[in-house]
Amino acid sequence: MINEILYILLPEYAAHEMVYLSQAVASDEFTLKENPKYVNKVVAPTSEPVRSISGFRTVPDYSFETMPDDYAALVLIGGFGWSMPVAEQVAPIVRQAIEKNRIVGAICNGASFMAKYGFLNAVKHTGNGVEQLKLCGGDNYTNPDGYIHAQAVSDNNIVTANGSATLEFAKELLMLLENDTPERIERYYQFNKQGFCNLFHG
Repeated sequence: MINEILYILLPEYAAHEMVYLSQAVASDEFTLKENPKYVNKVVAPTSEPVRSISGFRTVPDYSFETMPDDYAALVLIGGFGWSMPVAEQVAPIVRQAIEKNRIVGAICNGASFMAKYGFLNAVKHTGNGVEQLKLCGGDNYTNPDGYIHAQAVSDNNIVTANGSATLEFAKELLMLLENDTPERIERYYQFNKQGFCNLFHG
C-alpha cells in the first residue's frame, strides 16, 4: 500500500529508535488518529517474531518475501543485526527503493549499512561518526566529504541519523512525508525535546 511506512527490523534491533516516528504517524497529542495519513508496518527477514536488543519480540506484518513493492517510506532501524549475514538481503530492497525515489531512513547501524553498500555516495549524510562509516563502508564508501556531523541529515529523500538522534530522525522523516503541517511537526519535536515542565510552567 502506498500509504504504508515499512520499518525493517533485523534480529537484535533497537526498539527505541522507532518510537517517536511511529507514534507521530499513528496518533496526535490526544488519541489515536481516526484517519492517519500513513500506516506503520513491520518487515523482518521471515514471518517469525523478531527480537529486540531489550528482549521484546515483534510479530512482523511482512517478511522480505511478502513485503509490497508500493510503500511511502522504508525505514532501517538500527541494532546489532546490521553486522549479521541476514543484512545482505536488505541491500536489493534499499537499492530498489532509491531507484524508485522512495523515502529511505536509516539510523545508527542502519546508516553504517547504507555506507557499506554505497548508498550514501551521492547524498549528504550522517551516522555514528565518519570513522565508523569508513570502517563499515570500506572501499564502497567514497563520500566522506558528504558526511555532516549532525544528529540527523536529510538529502534527496534519504534521511540518516546517529544512534542518539531518535527524535531528530523522526522530525526529518515526518517533514519529508508531510505527515502534518511543519508547525505541528516542530511542536511535536520541541515538546519531546524540551519536555513538559520546560514548556509549561505550573
